[in-house]
Amino acid sequence: MTEKPVLYGFDASTYVRTVRMVLADKGIAYDQVPVNVLAGETRTPEHLARHPFGKVPVLDIDGLRIRETDAICRYLEDIAPEPALSPADAKGRARMNEAIGLIDSYGYGALVGVAGYHLFPDLIGGQNEDARKAAIDASATLLTLLMENRNGAKWLAGDSPTLADYFLAPIMFYVSLTPDADQVLSTPGVADWWEAMKAHDTFAKTEPDLG
Repeated sequence: MTEKPVLYGFDASTYVRTVRMVLADKGIAYDQVPVNVLAGETRTPEHLARHPFGKVPVLDIDGLRIRETDAICRYLEDIAPEPALSPADAKGRARMNEAIGLIDSYGYGALVGVAGYHLFPDLIGGQNEDARKAAIDASATLLTLLMENRNGAKWLAGDSPTLADYFLAPIMFYVSLTPDADQVLSTPGVADWWEAMKAHDTFAKTEPDLG
């Protein structure tokens, strides 16, 4: 790695936090250029040149520009395999990969719908009570499936944290700040996973400053 990587995105973004957690675990120093989603900065011509769909994070590293959190994390795992954030066994990796897919496809919208209702309603189009209830129901479905696939392990895909945990935890952080937190965390297995996640050093070190 000849030049320090550059991460585009602001700390309050859940996906940016996922990448920051991986970078922290891998001990990779980087520069960060804040791009504030809430302020509309992802729609500026400058950022659209980096990511034509106006998303964060974007990572410039090793002469590459990598868009999308999953691709960024997999690259970091490839170039800095220690500490491992992917299970060594095929079944564990399958659980991790499925969890990431479920979170991306169904969990993000549902959980952000719960959090957004209380914390950033303008981002989700306003406070719609029916949408809030639907988001809570979808969150329960998603979390139930993740806990079933967890199969008794401490983390989502084994006995140590993996990329799957790093995808879910930043979203759950926002849910935990809302009046609906107790209901969402009541899904069997979620509360003990969340307590372990809150005690995880990398998660604590990357908490965004919301002040």
